[in-house]
Amino acid sequence: MYFDHTLIIKELERSIKIYKWDFILPFLPEGSFLVGGYIRDIILKRITSEVDVDIVVPLNAIEIGKKIAENTKSKFIILDKKREVIRIIFNHITIDIANQMSSCVEGDLRKRDFAINSIAFLFNKKCLYDPLNGLKDLELSLLRTYSETNLLNDPLRILRCFRFVSELNFKVDIKLVTFIKKNKDKLYLVAKERINYEIQKIVNGANALEAVIMVRKFNIFGSDSLYEDSFFLDLNKINYAELNQSERETFLPLFFIVQILDEGSLEKLQFSKAEIAKTKLMRKWHFLLKNKNIAQLDELDRFELHQELETFLPSFIFYLPQNLRLNWLNRWRDKEDKLFHPSNLLNGDMIKKNFKIKDGPFLGKLLKYLSKELAYKRLNNFDEAIYKAKQWIEQNAPKCD
Repeated sequence: MYFDHTLIIKELERSIKIYKWDFILPFLPEGSFLVGGYIRDIILKRITSEVDVDIVVPLNAIEIGKKIAENTKSKFIILDKKREVIRIIFNHITIDIANQMSSCVEGDLRKRDFAINSIAFLFNKKCLYDPLNGLKDLELSLLRTYSETNLLNDPLRILRCFRFVSELNFKVDIKLVTFIKKNKDKLYLVAKERINYEIQKIVNGANALEAVIMVRKFNIFGSDSLYEDSFFLDLNKINYAELNQSERETFLPLFFIVQILDEGSLEKLQFSKAEIAKTKLMRKWHFLLKNKNIAQLDELDRFELHQELETFLPSFIFYLPQNLRLNWLNRWRDKEDKLFHPSNLLNGDMIKKNFKIKDGPFLGKLLKYLSKELAYKRLNNFDEAIYKAKQWIEQNAPKCD
């Protein structure tokens, strides 16, 4: 594939108008240039819902940013006062403006993370500047760095390699692979929320599987023995086509997260309580089913499994025997299947009103019983539910001496 400079420039100028951030151009001084992911994505014809723009100006980034924000009623944020890095947010557009750090454009480009992000568009001259052959790397779908020091200046860039594998399906230069293996421990220097953000990008990319396999292969988040735990599956042997496109987009990210991080790491990296809770439930049922055949589960165990995993069962499906997966998925897809989607014909308020029961564990047990009866088709209507509830209360109400 060959990228024509003239066509790229035309597309860049067209995109600036389409994405509607041309309003800032009159405020930019001579010598300003566009750089980074925006150019890369335009070249790759990669459409994103969020527009992130990186601009470098010779001097006075804060002053320029304030003028733009005041004249356009945009949100203005100072990201780094000392280095003069600011952010302007206007609707769906995020524009970062920074002062030039070197005496020349090439000097600044040599300080960036990867060659594919080191292509500049000079506004005044209306030309591309590519001293590090980033265009060639885009043609080759190759991720390469000019300087390993640039990555060590912000070790998060080590993790960002896998993000580009996931989002762009790029290969990683062999020298970069060696560097990653040698310096992966530097990630501990990075703020937890930044690592969390990159992991979310990795597991949600179109090629997340390849990236996650690499993360595990290089043991980015653990010791060499971490993935010996049977909770971590052989990702190359899974038939992901069992999930439809919507299910893959919704449920594979969680599955991939639990394939690279244990619960302790999830907590340390500030993952949400919901993600941690789901991971614990998946682990619980995996080990229970590992020691007990699914066919041996009694009614209550099977009901509790579906009750606890209902909202994210496709994330768990690969822990099941192969011959059960499609049947379970089809039943889960049927929202009327009361075992896979436990519900109730009576709610707590109805029971409290009809049977004078107060909130508490007793009420919870009764609701669970009624839901289980409905799941196993031993309930058909409201009247039957009332009758069953009355029977259960008579049998289970606390006895007083």
